[in-house]
Amino acid sequence: MSALVTGGAKGLGRAICERLAADGWVVAVNDLDEATATETCAAIQATGGQAVAVIGDATDEVAVADAVAQAEAIAPIGAAVLNATGPQPDGSIEATGWREVTDELDVFVKSPLLVCRALLDRFRSRGGGRIVHIDSEVVTKTPSHRAAYVTAKSAQAGLMRAWALEAAPHGITVNSVAPGFVPVERHAVVPAEAVEEYRRTVPSGRMGVPADVAAAVAFFCSDEASFVTGQRLLVDGGRHLT
Repeated sequence: MSALVTGGAKGLGRAICERLAADGWVVAVNDLDEATATETCAAIQATGGQAVAVIGDATDEVAVADAVAQAEAIAPIGAAVLNATGPQPDGSIEATGWREVTDELDVFVKSPLLVCRALLDRFRSRGGGRIVHIDSEVVTKTPSHRAAYVTAKSAQAGLMRAWALEAAPHGITVNSVAPGFVPVERHAVVPAEAVEEYRRTVPSGRMGVPADVAAAVAFFCSDEASFVTGQRLLVDGGRHLT
């Protein structure tokens, strides 16, 4: 079976792809960046895994349908990890217009919706499937000046719960992994003092790493999670408790 991972070429997405490949999935690495996606696939193949680059915009219905068709041509899709991301701008109430909100909704709500709709009939006909959202701690540990991002991520969490209820009779599980701040390539510009300030708020005493998130995703995609649905797993070292 294959696992389609949107935004899979780098950051958390790459770690998820690597872990799923190690678990025996044929990984379809979806991304806009063909060079990086191809490199990620090569790295997976070099360690004995199976991966194919599936290039396309996860917010575009035609591109999503094409990505699903490409993945299906390799192996039937058994899992989808909805990890596509984009800019997450800061903005005060005065600086946040409807366009800023809809830009975030396109990435974090429209993209998951398009992927789910493209896979739903396939999953139903096969008697099951796995859908795993990657949302964020901001839904429960809300920061200031991030209203558009928080709104979109909150809507994504709502999608997960609604889909889980509707899909459960068909053997389809729908869950969400909600990471805290896990530094990846795009966070290279974040000052070290800001990272340290965040670390001090984590009860576990360390920053999360991409493998922490990938392990949670791997569980939700596994056979062991067949009776687990509608769950939102915070991977934040206990920060939500503070």
